[in-house]
Amino acid sequence: MGKRDIRIFSLAILPPLLSACGWNGGWLATVGPDYTVAPLPAAARWHSSPAGDETPVAHRGSPSNLRRWWDRFDDPALSRLLAAAQKESASVADAKARIAQARAGLVGAIAAALPSLDVNSSVNHTGIDIENIGTSNTVGVDGIGIFGGSSGGSEINVMQYKAGVQSNWEIDLFGGLARQKESARSQLESRNASWHDARVAVAVEVANAYLAYRHCEVRTKLAAADAASREESAGLSRVLGQAGFRAPADVALAQATAADGNQALLERQAQCERSIKGLVAMSGLGEWELRRLLAEVPERVARLPSPPPFRIDAVPARALSQRPDVAAAERDVAEASANIGAELAKQFPKLTLTGNISRMLADFDINGGTAIGLQTWSIGPSLSLPLFDAGKRAANTRAARAQYEATAVKFRATVRTAVREVEEALVRLDSVDRRLPQAHAAEADYKKNFKAQQALYRAGLGSLVDAESSRRSAISAEIAVADLEQEQVSAWIALYRAAGGSWEDADEAPKPGPEAAHGQ
Repeated sequence: MGKRDIRIFSLAILPPLLSACGWNGGWLATVGPDYTVAPLPAAARWHSSPAGDETPVAHRGSPSNLRRWWDRFDDPALSRLLAAAQKESASVADAKARIAQARAGLVGAIAAALPSLDVNSSVNHTGIDIENIGTSNTVGVDGIGIFGGSSGGSEINVMQYKAGVQSNWEIDLFGGLARQKESARSQLESRNASWHDARVAVAVEVANAYLAYRHCEVRTKLAAADAASREESAGLSRVLGQAGFRAPADVALAQATAADGNQALLERQAQCERSIKGLVAMSGLGEWELRRLLAEVPERVARLPSPPPFRIDAVPARALSQRPDVAAAERDVAEASANIGAELAKQFPKLTLTGNISRMLADFDINGGTAIGLQTWSIGPSLSLPLFDAGKRAANTRAARAQYEATAVKFRATVRTAVREVEEALVRLDSVDRRLPQAHAAEADYKKNFKAQQALYRAGLGSLVDAESSRRSAISAEIAVADLEQEQVSAWIALYRAAGGSWEDADEAPKPGPEAAHGQ
């Protein structure tokens, strides 16, 4: 291929290449709706906040975002479990795979607006046998010639070398390719947000499971103390009964109460074992490794994690914009809007520019060798006009519009769900904050009553029934406090989830799309 050929071909493909890189719409028009981000359909303030209060109730912590919120728990076991679960989660891996697929789709959409350039070459070897007829005699019989004589032959070898360059470019007259690129970009952004949502969901699931295990340890510790106290009372009753100072009925009741305490302890221990199995499945850690991790810090055993407090934005729209599921739903609406234009553009004429240059060299092995060179080139437009397709393109456009409406409805439903989850988490926190002091006061008074009743019983001045009744009240009060403290931590975790979690953490986010590489 000579310099002149290269210049001709460059002049043919350079204008399309430059225009495709810098043009984001159709040459004549860009059909379909132009999407604009609408304000979030949320109220001006949280309903769970007092009137005129800029900060939602139950928040007395320092204002901060949620980046590295889990690290501020200062709980090595929890941090290790969260990191392991992120690596082993099928939902996170699936979301990351969908990002790769969306990125490939965006690359394809960008490539569709650029000229394609292909190079091909071939080498063929052909052998030709030539039969050489010598002297011939012809005898005519009724008009039929009969040839006869000696014959010889020879062979010709032909080598063919062929190389060519061809290009194809669809000129985006009505913006169909631009809409496809817009749709693919929105899909990639949605998949990125969904990946963050999957990470937050896994973190919340693991944190709640870890909280359930620590709460089970607390309840087991209470059950063990209760069982030991009941066993002590039963032993004392047996001694007094043998000495004749207690009725057989009181001794039997004390022994039955001790048996109930041991049964409750065994039930709690089994529940903790089931919680460990669940943590193993979530984290992918070995069971013995997990057990060592849970017992590694003695002061963390049988103690609930302490969540660092935070505030959320007083304006719901700003707070909800941090949620990855809301962001993903909004990007889905943008994708559906762009798809309308992509389908509508198929109802308009399509212009394609093609060009190719090829050069062939044939080497004939005749009388010492003969070479023949042949060069061809062509360039020109091709216009196709849709005339009749039985309504297929129009039906696809209507389907795209219907999908847009459904996606918009889904987006609004996602926002309403997000508002509900934030409001519920705020109500839970407020409720726990109000009830917990009352529960602590009740626990203290029930303990005083139990100690008094137990002292009277041991002194022979009270009944076992009264003592056991006060014991049950005291244990129930301790359990109520433990349950409320567990609910408080769970409510903070729920608020973390409702506020969007730490999904804005850019350190671990997937790489951005290929727009920058193409100058978009």
